[in-house]
Amino acid sequence: MDIYLKRKRGKIVLLLVAVIIGVASLLYTNWLTEKMSNEERKKVELWAEATNRLAEAGIQSSSEANVEQLTTAYFTLIQLILEQNTTIPVIIIEPDGSFNYHANISFNEGRRQHVLNRELEKMIAHAEPIRIDLSDDDYLLLYYRESNLLRNLRYYPFVQLFVIVVFIVAAYSAFSATQRAEQNQVWVGMSKETAHQLGTPISSLMAWIELLKLQKIDRELIKEFEKDIQRLEKITERFSKIGSRPELIPSNISEVLISTVGYLKTRSSEKVKFELILGDENLPLIPLNAALFSWVIENLCKNAIDAMDNEGFISITLQEKDNEIVIDVTDTGKGVAKVNFKTIFQPGFSTKKRGWGLGLSLAKRIIENYHKGKIFIKWSELGKGTTFRIIVNKD
Repeated sequence: MDIYLKRKRGKIVLLLVAVIIGVASLLYTNWLTEKMSNEERKKVELWAEATNRLAEAGIQSSSEANVEQLTTAYFTLIQLILEQNTTIPVIIIEPDGSFNYHANISFNEGRRQHVLNRELEKMIAHAEPIRIDLSDDDYLLLYYRESNLLRNLRYYPFVQLFVIVVFIVAAYSAFSATQRAEQNQVWVGMSKETAHQLGTPISSLMAWIELLKLQKIDRELIKEFEKDIQRLEKITERFSKIGSRPELIPSNISEVLISTVGYLKTRSSEKVKFELILGDENLPLIPLNAALFSWVIENLCKNAIDAMDNEGFISITLQEKDNEIVIDVTDTGKGVAKVNFKTIFQPGFSTKKRGWGLGLSLAKRIIENYHKGKIFIKWSELGKGTTFRIIVNKD
């Protein structure tokens, strides 16, 4: 449980760091873009003010003799001021609506009018125009919008956040894949070593049973010993198959359930009641590894017995739905909190003081990886019980 919680907290911390970086970048960029936007507005207003001052100076010093010369110098200076702007799109409009001047707007000459009209619409939506008074009766309207540099800067935090998310997802996927590979290696090693270690005592027990048969020992007692040895041989077979692709043989799933429940009944408290509902008796044979599938049912039932403190009711229901076989294992135990519906299948997760928390994780591996099926908690309520559902294909 502690191992799982540490991993979960690590993932949450990683996610929070990404969110903090993204939000901080967004706030800083917004502050920076607002500041740049204000600076661009000031530049445009400065050009407009310079134009006003030039117009006033031209009017005050003009006479019929030099008006043409002053007008030429006036427009030359205005153009020089406006040419200093290399980033902010600008359009100056005459009172009659015709275009007087534009800057930093790219277009093909054949599309000039269309592009300028489209840009003017954007500028009108962006900000109020700046009025340039040339005389009491003559004026110009200066329109502008933010530069492409500023617009790109506004998108920068979103691009940055996307890159961070992609990086975290990639890192998390790589970390999870490495972790799963390490876990698989540990499980395979432990399983094969367990199977190897069980081989010697099983052989010894079989030899002792043969000796007991030569003695005047109750035959029924010897049969029970043989059943337990057969059970140990099944367990050894299960452990030896973990890590390798098990062979799926067409099997009668009803018989597998009957055998498993029969074994559990003889090894459980009399206060634990089992109910096996098989439904249609003419179910087709389905591809199974009977030893591993039986272990999954056994594991679910043993967990249920622990959850019920060795006293309660376990129901196993088998039914056919379309091209699937559905098995529900229901108990009257303590139940599982909804927040743990998925995490309960994680390696290391356990609500018991004893155990490694690998049972349900291995069960999920056997059903989903080996049998291409599904296993999940269909229903659970604290204090009332739990239903695990297993779904496997018929072919």
